Amino acid sequence: MLSSARPIEAAPEPTHLMAKRSRVAARPGQRRPLQRTTPRTDSTARPRPEGSVTAEEEARAAELEAAILAEEEVAEEARRRRDRARRPQQVPEEGARVGYSSVPLGVRAAEEYGYVRRDIRRITIVGGSLLLVLAVLEVLVNGMHLFTL
Repeated sequence: MLSSARPIEAAPEPTHLMAKRSRVAARPGQRRPLQRTTPRTDSTARPRPEGSVTAEEEARAAELEAAILAEEEVAEEARRRRDRARRPQQVPEEGARVGYSSVPLGVRAAEEYGYVRRDIRRITIVGGSLLLVLAVLEVLVNGMHLFTL
């Protein structure tokens, strides 16, 4: 053995002891089981026939049902108002129809897609005018030598 070599020592054992975990209510998100007692039976109360409802219970049920219906009506009205506000106000054009009819698809397409025809006409006008401007500049620059670049 070399004199400069040190003997390998074993790692020291931990001195502190860890607490043992409990399975009941020690984990996050869990709680102790409920201590349930058996329900008490009232010997003085007489048993009701199955399916019978008292007048108080009927009144309470009617009150709850009326409240639920009122809330539903309010929610429905709010939804209608919201939908109306989202929908843009459109002024119907002459000849514009609402709903469907037995008219062939080609006729309906010709009426409904009139805006496509207008857009194509506008594109053609703008494109043609740009070509006309280019032609005029060509004549001025190269033909008449009016501008030098």
